[in-house]
Amino acid sequence: MSESTPSVNAEEHQGPRITIAEDGPFVLSGDVRITRRRKVTSDQGEPLTWETTERLADGDGAWLCRCGGSSNKPYCDDTHLTNGFDGTAAAAPTTYAERAKKLGGERIVVRDDRSICEHAGFCSNKLTNVWRMAAGDADADVVTRTAMVGMIANCPSGALTYALVDDGPAVEQQLAPGVAVVADGPLFVSGGVEVRHADGTAYEQRNRMTLCRCGQSNNKPFCDGTHAAVDFHDGG
Repeated sequence: MSESTPSVNAEEHQGPRITIAEDGPFVLSGDVRITRRRKVTSDQGEPLTWETTERLADGDGAWLCRCGGSSNKPYCDDTHLTNGFDGTAAAAPTTYAERAKKLGGERIVVRDDRSICEHAGFCSNKLTNVWRMAAGDADADVVTRTAMVGMIANCPSGALTYALVDDGPAVEQQLAPGVAVVADGPLFVSGGVEVRHADGTAYEQRNRMTLCRCGQSNNKPFCDGTHAAVDFHDGG
């Protein structure tokens, strides 16, 4: 592998980690399970849930492509050294609480951070969407509230969250540390896996986040949905 990949300092490492190599891959360390995952959709194309389709090799020491050009996706094959990949970070190491905006809600409080949305589509269906359901007192209806909670729970980036009281903690199903390779999409990172740059700059540890692997996000290292616009395919 290339000399551009950082080594992980074992003395500093306290848990599962993804280290972002400068203009290079994501380097995994610790007990991180890697799987392939795809969206299950309705007959009208509405995302319903997630399905795990394959268990890949254990993640400790794995190099995952983020330039989009590897011939061995999701793994790095050093293509970033020859295709001019610019992996410069655009996302500031701020917190979700600093970025998110309150959408509303009477029985539950919904928050949204558009900057990390990967446009998976779970937040809407043919009839409505989370923004409409969160407006006013619409969530007073238990059916509406249940549907909205389900949509938010399937949001892979964690752009959408909900709490039971204003300024309260987000209600989350705690996920195990893992990296799911989304078909033709980003890396779905779960369970508070630490993400940091080789220089030590770290991002907030979160239960759900999505990292760009098409190489063209404008919010690197996070996915911003650009993979759909550029028709990214991973061959998996």
